[in-house]
Amino acid sequence: MRKQFLFLMAVFALASSSCCSQGSKSDAEKQNKKIYLQLYSVRDDINADFKGTIQKVAEIGYTGVEAAGYADGKFYGLEPEAFKKEIEATGMTVLSSHTGRPLDQEVSKTNWEEVWKWWDQAIAAHKAAGMKYIVTAWIPTPKTLTDLQSYCDYFNQIGEKCNAAGISFGYHNHNFEFQDIEGQRMYDYMLKNTDPSKVFFQMDVYWAIRGGAAPVEYFETYPGRFKLLHIKDEKELGQSGMVGFDAIFRNLATAGTEYAVVEVERYSYTPVESVKLSYDYLIDSPFVKGEDLNK
Repeated sequence: MRKQFLFLMAVFALASSSCCSQGSKSDAEKQNKKIYLQLYSVRDDINADFKGTIQKVAEIGYTGVEAAGYADGKFYGLEPEAFKKEIEATGMTVLSSHTGRPLDQEVSKTNWEEVWKWWDQAIAAHKAAGMKYIVTAWIPTPKTLTDLQSYCDYFNQIGEKCNAAGISFGYHNHNFEFQDIEGQRMYDYMLKNTDPSKVFFQMDVYWAIRGGAAPVEYFETYPGRFKLLHIKDEKELGQSGMVGFDAIFRNLATAGTEYAVVEVERYSYTPVESVKLSYDYLIDSPFVKGEDLNK
């Protein structure tokens, strides 16, 4: 009986050790996941209480942020260095920012001196805030390919300026980019007519799907062009069933993705609750890897 008791105790201890080891490994894997948040997701909260909201975002577990509040050299009304300090005080990092200046409706009438003065200030501010990326999130829908080519040329020039400052420049899509202009799909035309060394694309996977496109097919057709991804769903991540996040994350190496940025535009709950549910979905998903998303 004593031998049988000792044997059972040994089995129990081994099982407990294995369980704890697996639990620790799981916790370590979760801690190694780097997930960022587009602050537009908590836009109303952040306007009401900037410090309190970013603290809540940090407590959820987000690694860092993508801003959506740049204007006149400041972020959410703060000087670039102050914005960086506030974000880093929560333990998060500053990753990127959405901003841009559209061309005049008649491109030939564009005041280029003013345009480049605006961009020089914006790039300097983003550099001071510690941004790695500047992303233009929208342009007016061009009516002709000539107009679209003007934006491609414009983006190449912005990208060249950003490169000189040590920042990368990219474009973020909605669903209208997947419509045809003079027989050519706008998004494909932009990918083909921008310089990969100067312009990357931040694919918003939800809007791509709403536009009738398959993200993974784009990764395969234009490998390496998608340094950032906007991970989005109809509301909270994983709730609609319409976005194949598992396939998207399995193909990040092909896409060239370096960072995944969560954005929640519509909510079933409060913005902070919805942002937390979206974080939990990714942190608990086995297809989301550690710091190096490509492995």
